[in-house]
Amino acid sequence: QVQVEESGGGLVQAGGSLRLSCTASGGRFSRYATGWFRQGPGNEREFVAAISWSGASTNYADSVKGRFIISRGDAENTVYLQMDSLKPEDTAVYYCAAVTWDNRRYTETSAYDYWGQGTQVTVSS
Repeated sequence: QVQVEESGGGLVQAGGSLRLSCTASGGRFSRYATGWFRQGPGNEREFVAAISWSGASTNYADSVKGRFIISRGDAENTVYLQMDSLKPEDTAVYYCAAVTWDNRRYTETSAYDYWGQGTQVTVSS
C-alpha cells in the first residue's frame, strides 16, 4: 500500500515563500509521477503542478506559473513544491498525489491513484 505524505505548510505573509515536501512510500516502486493540487474554501480541488516519473517534464497551472517550482529531491521518492511570491488567493489545502506511470491526464484528479491527507497553506494580506 503506497502512502503519500505532505509537509511544509503554514502561515506566511503575502510575497513570502514556502516549500512543500511530498514523500511516497510503501509501494513496489521507488518513484512515482507526482502532482500537486489545492482546494480552497468552497472551491473544487484544482491542479497546481506536476512532474513526470523521470523528472524531465514539469507542468504548471497558469495561476502559479513563474512563481512555483516542482522538483524531485535527492531521494527518489521525494518531490518538492517551492512556492514564491505567495498571494492570499494561494490559500488552500495542498494535496500531493502519485501514480505509478506518467499519465497525459496529469491535470485531472482521476489520473492519480494515491493521495496524501493535505497540508494547509495560509497567505495573509
